[in-house]
Amino acid sequence: MSDKEANMSTERKATLSENMLFGMGNPLLDISAVVDKDFLDKFGLKPNDQILAEDKHKALFDEIVKRNKVEYHAGGSTQNSVKIAQWMIQKPHKVATFFGCIGADHFGEILKKKAEEAHVDAHYYEQNEEPTGTCAACITGDNRSLVANLAAANCYKKEKHLDLDSNWELVKKAKVYYIAGFFLTVSPESILKVAKHASDNNKIFCMNLSAPFISQFFKEPLMMIMPYVDILFGNETEAATFAKELGFETDDIAEIAKKTQNLPKENTKRQRVVVFTQGKDDTVATVGDRVTMFPVLDIDQNNIVDTNGAGDAFVGGFLSALVQEQELEECIRAGHYAANVIIRRVGCTFPEKPDFH
Repeated sequence: MSDKEANMSTERKATLSENMLFGMGNPLLDISAVVDKDFLDKFGLKPNDQILAEDKHKALFDEIVKRNKVEYHAGGSTQNSVKIAQWMIQKPHKVATFFGCIGADHFGEILKKKAEEAHVDAHYYEQNEEPTGTCAACITGDNRSLVANLAAANCYKKEKHLDLDSNWELVKKAKVYYIAGFFLTVSPESILKVAKHASDNNKIFCMNLSAPFISQFFKEPLMMIMPYVDILFGNETEAATFAKELGFETDDIAEIAKKTQNLPKENTKRQRVVVFTQGKDDTVATVGDRVTMFPVLDIDQNNIVDTNGAGDAFVGGFLSALVQEQELEECIRAGHYAANVIIRRVGCTFPEKPDFH
């Protein structure tokens, strides 16, 4: 690296400060285990899906913890992404802030400890009505079926947490905001308050389609927030479901991205950016008025341990470059790098330091 480049990278880093990236969502403890098809069939699960737990899944949680190789990892989509963004940034610590609700219990303590180890500035709303939420990650080959039991995560209250002056001050410090679509099932009014703040102050508000069920069953709150969304993430399945729900009448992913970009928008100073990942296929993104394909990094199938967290990691890598005011292409490159690291490991975990230049 030349002196000039070295100076540029330090200058870039120098612009980072605490609480610049804000995330809010469902903090969950992931319980992951390799299962077989019989296990999926028993609980009526698709190999690659994300759903909310119903009564019929209660036994699944009891059973999965009895499997011989079960692993516990701090999870929850938004929390994963801000954690990875912080890991990519390294220093300063606490560039990323996270809000969500946990229970006053052992699992809650684990999440607090894990957030601290990841140098994320987590401010949880703690309550004792419901236990800390969990997510069963049922792994078969390179597929993962996620069943989330939100429990405490579902108890987040705007007036009890987000509205408190000390917490709202942290929100105001940020310049990039990220909330996964999953949080639409919990507190759309909290999302709206943050999204409006971003829009009114010309800051960047990012969201994720998160899962097909969000577009299907939470379309109303999703579309209430959409005018405030500057950057929208999703994968190919979520994009297809979203297009169907909005009557786009196309299954061409580039066209879906374009139509999504052109949905009504509050802050006209920023053109909406739409980014759709497609697993090992090219990532599709709107660049200005064009739709561009970005190839992902090559990886040998044998090196893929677990695709759980790949989408969250992509967003985390992307946000780490975005908060440093990088170009879209560079944000996507950082996203691809982070996803490539995460799929080689169990859960949304990472090595001590990134090797990204």
